[in-house]
Amino acid sequence: MQLTSTLTCPKCGHRAVETMPTDACQYFYECKGCSALLKPFPGDCCVYCSYGDVPCPPVQAARRTGGKADCCGKNHG
Repeated sequence: MQLTSTLTCPKCGHRAVETMPTDACQYFYECKGCSALLKPFPGDCCVYCSYGDVPCPPVQAARRTGGKADCCGKNHG
């Protein structure tokens, strides 16, 4: 399981490597380049699933097992 993801801001293109929480979803993220407040796309559970190069840990685990992730009440698969 990978616990870091590179988030890319859609407004300014700034990229930042961040450590993902394993016990909660991160719904908001403030870009370190332009201070834009990012939030997940509809249907995504967190900013890592929307803007990261690696999805959050529950989604990674579900993909490994072929199941669906229940991350913050959202199903992914």
